[in-house]
Amino acid sequence: MTTTWRHLPAPAREIAVAATDAVTAAQGRDVEAYDLATARLAAAERSGLVLGAVVRSLLELGHPDGLAGDDVRRVLERCVRGAATWRADVDPHVVLVLLAGALGLYDADSDEAPPTPEAYARHAPLLLADLLAATGATLDAHLAGAFTDIRRAELHD
Repeated sequence: MTTTWRHLPAPAREIAVAATDAVTAAQGRDVEAYDLATARLAAAERSGLVLGAVVRSLLELGHPDGLAGDDVRRVLERCVRGAATWRADVDPHVVLVLLAGALGLYDADSDEAPPTPEAYARHAPLLLADLLAATGATLDAHLAGAFTDIRRAELHD
């Protein structure tokens, strides 16, 4: 954990630590550590909001001129193929929902079988690890940015 999270309330710090642990486990393909960290993420209220904001930030970084359908397909395929080498339970539909949700294009009401919060927590770190590798970015700055953006949006609502 970095000092940029020290000022955050305990629930936000738990999301940041669990997300960092999950992404680190995904990068190292550590199944046991990944399962523990994603269980913590699933239990953390609002973790999906934070993870979605980080996904969106990384997509924007990797595609500064905007995303086309082919770009989304490439990200989806790369993430699923990479994760499938060590996670037999990776579900392309959940990864697609994560991408669409981060881009504001997902309507859960029209999805006959929307992913559960547990499915989001199990798949978001896989997508984050993939996007971090593709962009060369680090998670810390994007997590801090996500918390800042969420706080700003809440203050203006």
